[in-house]
Amino acid sequence: MSLEAVREACGPPDAKPRFTSVQRILPDMNSEAAPPSAAPVETSLWKGHTSQWVHFWYYFFCLALACGISFAATVTALPTAGLSYLGLLVPLIMWLVRWWITRCTSYELTSQRLKIGSGILNRKLDELELFRVKDYSMDQPLFLRIVGLGNLTLITSDATSPHVYIRAIANVEEVREKLRTAVQAERDRKRVREMDVDHGDDAHVL
Repeated sequence: MSLEAVREACGPPDAKPRFTSVQRILPDMNSEAAPPSAAPVETSLWKGHTSQWVHFWYYFFCLALACGISFAATVTALPTAGLSYLGLLVPLIMWLVRWWITRCTSYELTSQRLKIGSGILNRKLDELELFRVKDYSMDQPLFLRIVGLGNLTLITSDATSPHVYIRAIANVEEVREKLRTAVQAERDRKRVREMDVDHGDDAHVL
């Protein structure tokens, strides 16, 4: 076979190999980073309010005060007795203010945070990340136990809120279990661990 025939079969000397484009594609394909994992969706686990039963004795005092004012105004029968009935506004306002403040105190437990809202005109929202919860306890005083309520106390590593109180809520045991599960899951997700560091006689938790 002549040299010209060999050159014609192999193509011109400056021709590029056919697999060059494949070599360009493969690095581009390999350079594509895997899409980042989606952030966990925050879900609401529980919502509640402080029960009005926690102020039973306060409301009882307001009622007794109103009865006393009414009795005094009726018995005296003075020309100014009518003005005495205006004194009924005092216990009524006391009752309504305390009731509304309590009603505006709300709790929401999510899979990542505990939200506490308070305030009537000026609203305030406090949030506690669940991975900061170190310990918690439940207590049911006799009166609250009779009406099916209980309290939760949270001990946290938050410098601004070392103790968080959830007062007079229904189904307190169920809420405690939801809190325990959510706290453990969030600490595992963020890989939060506690270490006891002993300095002589003192032990510190990091």
